[in-house]
Amino acid sequence: MPGPGGSAARPGGGVLLPQVRPAALGRDAVGVPAVHGFRLLSRLPRSGCVFASADWWWWIVPAGSDHDLPWPRPVRYAPGAVVPDADRPRLINFPEGATPYTPPIPLYLVVCQLTGTAPAWA
Repeated sequence: MPGPGGSAARPGGGVLLPQVRPAALGRDAVGVPAVHGFRLLSRLPRSGCVFASADWWWWIVPAGSDHDLPWPRPVRYAPGAVVPDADRPRLINFPEGATPYTPPIPLYLVVCQLTGTAPAWA
């Protein structure tokens, strides 16, 4: 069982990020290399729950935020907020509102800007 803001290992691999706010729309996670974490956080108009480990930062987004949206490399998209990190990310940003989500479209656009990728809509 994870501690406050901690994560729990999943059978078969991966780490399930804890649910710290109700997630009526389901939840997935978008991960970026830690080197981009602070820059990305500072450029977003609003961030939901953000978890960080030494190597990756993870933003909680509504489930299905990858539908017709090709997230650029090196971004990792984690359905169900089960992330491939073994070092147990911790909660570093707690949202002010009642929702855990970072709006996926602004997140996508800022990620594209940081990675030098042109946004593409499927």
